Amino acid sequence: MSKDAKRFVADEDGAVTVDWVVLTAAVVGLATMAYNAINGPTGNVADGVGNYLTNKEVN
Repeated sequence: MSKDAKRFVADEDGAVTVDWVVLTAAVVGLATMAYNAINGPTGNVADGVGNYLTNKEVN
C-alpha cells in the first residue's frame, strides 16, 4: 500500500463523526418521546383550565 492509502485506512476522524451523529440522534429521539409523554396530560389540564376561565363570569 502506498503511504497515502495507509494513512487513509488508519484515519479515525470519520468514526468519531459517526459516533456524534448517532449520539445526537438518540438525544433528539429521547427528547421527542419525553415531550410527547408530558404534553398529553398537561395539554388536557391546560384545555380544562382554559375552558373553565372562558365560561367563568366576571362580576
